[in-house]
Amino acid sequence: MKIKHWLAAATMCSALVLTACGGSKNNSESASAPAQSSADKTYIVGTNAEFAPFESRTANGSLTGFDIDLLTAMAKAGNFKIQFKDQPWDGLFASLNNGDLDIVASGVTITDERKQSMTFSDPYFDISMMVLTPKAKTFHSLAELNNMQRVAVASGQTGDLAVQKILGAQSTKIARFDSVPLAIKELENGGVEAMVSDGAVISNYVKANGADKFTINKVPEFGVDHYGFVVRKGDTATVEKLNDALKKIRASGEYDKIYAKYFSN
Repeated sequence: MKIKHWLAAATMCSALVLTACGGSKNNSESASAPAQSSADKTYIVGTNAEFAPFESRTANGSLTGFDIDLLTAMAKAGNFKIQFKDQPWDGLFASLNNGDLDIVASGVTITDERKQSMTFSDPYFDISMMVLTPKAKTFHSLAELNNMQRVAVASGQTGDLAVQKILGAQSTKIARFDSVPLAIKELENGGVEAMVSDGAVISNYVKANGADKFTINKVPEFGVDHYGFVVRKGDTATVEKLNDALKKIRASGEYDKIYAKYFSN
């Protein structure tokens, strides 16, 4: 009888151990599943708040701008969550690639070169490069940049890439700054002869800081570029979510309302 009882108890104990192990595995999977669920995931969005009117900070320090409002509206329409993270421009793409960010929303121009290392959403804004010069200076064509001693750009931005194609990537004539405002301030102080950047950003700065100081030169040779939101290379799930949400706010008229807020004359 004692042997039978011992065998029964051992069998029951083994069953309990197996059940407990099985239960532990199931609990672990169910606990980790919500973290992977798109419904519960919060997408970390990297931006550089020195690119008004697309992203900047208000007097009280909160983020504002076309990109901020647009992506906020898209998250609402697409039923997903976002959290913005303001950081320097030159670290945005590295942070995206190492997983610290899920999306970059910072006035990023879609280029063939960038497509090799990142995936873009559908275009959400059309943009053209412009050349900013002092008020008294005349400017007619991009060829004139070759005759200048210093041309200011924001480092790594599209204006920088555009000027490199004209003057050469290693040209000592290219004066690089951490942001568009710093580059324009150098122009205002006479340290450079021209500054090249996205037209909407230049126009916004000049409008807010004195149109009597500068001349905005539209240059047809630059053509039209497009901004897109950026995700890691091959992240089709996130980019499809962004594209779907963008279509929804275009169809609802919300896109036009946000556009008018920042770009109405």
